[in-house]
Amino acid sequence: MRTSLFIIFLILAVFLSSCASSRSGEVYSRDQARQAQTVQLGIVEFVKNVQIEGTQSGVGTVAGGVAGGVAGSTIGHGAGSTLASVGGAIVGAVAGNVGEEAVTRRDGLEITVRLNNGNVIAVVQEADVLFVAGDRVRVLTGADGTTRIEK
Repeated sequence: MRTSLFIIFLILAVFLSSCASSRSGEVYSRDQARQAQTVQLGIVEFVKNVQIEGTQSGVGTVAGGVAGGVAGSTIGHGAGSTLASVGGAIVGAVAGNVGEEAVTRRDGLEITVRLNNGNVIAVVQEADVLFVAGDRVRVLTGADGTTRIEK
């Protein structure tokens, strides 16, 4: 039974990590491909480390509830088994929700840029490219409002 639960949790972890959408400045969605973007040039003035919260789509809650209910049903007999199943489902659902958010959480950067026209903007994106004050950058903004900063 423990092997089955381990496999269930392993599959859940892989599924949840594959569901996370990227907030990287280096990754484009299918809808953003072949779309014109406006480009502005500027200089990075400030960079701050931030956390980008993970998703809470409900998948973790449901999967955790099912796994907890199954695990709880192996405890006791009759009414005790029913109570353990319900309790396991509740605890599993809460743990699954927290787990989904934690697995999909990302380190990010809040990048403040002074554009060549004098305006100052800040953009948050995944911390997969290092930016420091003084970097010359391009600020790309798509028709959908998605903005990213590139070196």
